[in-house]
Amino acid sequence: MSTAANLSARLEGALGKQRVLSAEEELAAYAVDEVAPAAIVRPESAEQVAEVVRFASAEKLALIPVGARSKCDIGMPPTRYDIAVDMSGIRKIAHYDADDLTLSVDAGMTLRELEGSLAQRQQFLPLAVPCFERSTAGGSIASGIDSLLRQRYGAVRDFLIGAEFVDGKGKVCKSGGRVVKNVTGYDLHKLLIGSLGTIGVITRLNFRTFPLPEKYEGHVASFESGERALALRNAVEASGLPVANLELLNPTMGGITKAILEKEGGPAPGCGGADSWAVYVSSEGSARIVERVATDLERLAHEAGARKYETLGERRDSHLGGVLREAFEWLRWAAPTVALFRITLPRIMPETIAALNQNRDSLRRALLVRACGVIYLSLMGEREDERTLGAFEKAARDTFALASAKQGHTTLLHAPLELKQRSSAWWPTPGDLSLMKRVKQAFDPDSIFAPGRYVGGL
Repeated sequence: MSTAANLSARLEGALGKQRVLSAEEELAAYAVDEVAPAAIVRPESAEQVAEVVRFASAEKLALIPVGARSKCDIGMPPTRYDIAVDMSGIRKIAHYDADDLTLSVDAGMTLRELEGSLAQRQQFLPLAVPCFERSTAGGSIASGIDSLLRQRYGAVRDFLIGAEFVDGKGKVCKSGGRVVKNVTGYDLHKLLIGSLGTIGVITRLNFRTFPLPEKYEGHVASFESGERALALRNAVEASGLPVANLELLNPTMGGITKAILEKEGGPAPGCGGADSWAVYVSSEGSARIVERVATDLERLAHEAGARKYETLGERRDSHLGGVLREAFEWLRWAAPTVALFRITLPRIMPETIAALNQNRDSLRRALLVRACGVIYLSLMGEREDERTLGAFEKAARDTFALASAKQGHTTLLHAPLELKQRSSAWWPTPGDLSLMKRVKQAFDPDSIFAPGRYVGGL
């Protein structure tokens, strides 16, 4: 009997045949950076998750919790991967108090399904993340991917108020609570954000919800230079205007965005595109707030030297905002070979934008500057030969070094496997790595959760 068949048989004996998959094509669909598991388990409760973890701990097996598997290329390849724990079967709303604006939801519920439930009470969760249609609540937290609405509603750590998860010994742990003012103990649940499943299996999440806005509106300004576009972006941030989203697009990014909008048959803004830099700003809330933003933004755009300025209606704004929300998804496949970086900086200066946008090699560069100091840089090549990989490797090292010199941080979100192995998904090694190792040891003493995927091989 093969190793995979033997493992599947033992899992079936421990958990039941109906919850274990082991067909070759199914295992291939759960691969992470070309490393496939030997078995797939689909639990239906937190208690069953704990059973799987206890089994893996006793057998010295490695497991990776997954949901929609839309962001599994974030991080490094696992050094061991025996069991995929598919959380998509745990997908209920456990508790929802609309009057108190609090929600407890299972990790496997999709964001689109959750959105529909909350909308019935005129509320929503500002998790506007890529792959929205199929992303699960747990996967969105574990991946640490950005929400498009961070400028207005904060990062997920600002409205994640509690969680339940299974640690490396199969114990169900709880952190935080179901009320916004719960301040007892440590916010251990926030360690789960961006952890890639390396310290526990998320089973339930508690959020603060928000009232649906009364009105939405978007604006696009185009510029002849990145310096002028950045001047508007920085002016909007400094103004304190209650904008929901703020994006700066270089000409390459603008051209790709416009092409996608046109391909989908939706209305594209008249300004922006492959011949100019663009700044997109959206606002939402009461009619009075939206009108104030519109008035002040038009003034700021003209002061920054905008070549064109356009106000989008709600339909056009929704379409453009939806395409930009999915930027992580479509940038990964915008060329035959792509390396996608997420860069965070305390301050974004014109020389930084110029350096990131400079064409020093055969690679095309799409640049998306988001609110709160977040930059997405996509390097695109037409082939995956040694020369191209060499150009990618040099560009990756230059990008890591630039962010480090500016007291920032870079993550390689997506890249050919060989580039990851040459450059790593993170660089340089963080100064708090020893503390991170202690946290990993505390929650996962046998290192069974996604070993090797996180910083420093954690």
